[in-house]
Amino acid sequence: MGKPPVILIVEDEPLVRMGAVDTITEAGFEVIEAGNADEAIAVLERRTDIHLVFTDIHMPGSMDGLRLAHFVRHRWPPVKIIATSGHARIAEADLPEGGRFLPKPYATHEVIGAIRELVGVGS
Repeated sequence: MGKPPVILIVEDEPLVRMGAVDTITEAGFEVIEAGNADEAIAVLERRTDIHLVFTDIHMPGSMDGLRLAHFVRHRWPPVKIIATSGHARIAEADLPEGGRFLPKPYATHEVIGAIRELVGVGS
């Protein structure tokens, strides 16, 4: 069996991030955490094995999750993107091509299903 896909979780709320990390790790993925877009970009610049970025939309820092999604798509085109928010409702047309939006609160099976579909991993 090969190495599991690597998922970068970008979430500024520590408890929400911890829950997402636990859920996605339990589903068999390797997980890396970032608290904002700047940290996420630093991770992406250091690592070439990130398969998907799972980002909150509303975050402090130099850019929000929507801007981060577009930046990632432009700079690292193979990296898949899932954006989430409990405040905004984003149309998939607002995301980079192929990006997904999941409203909070999201169900575990929705997140895992979307990740598996985007990175091409069966259940």
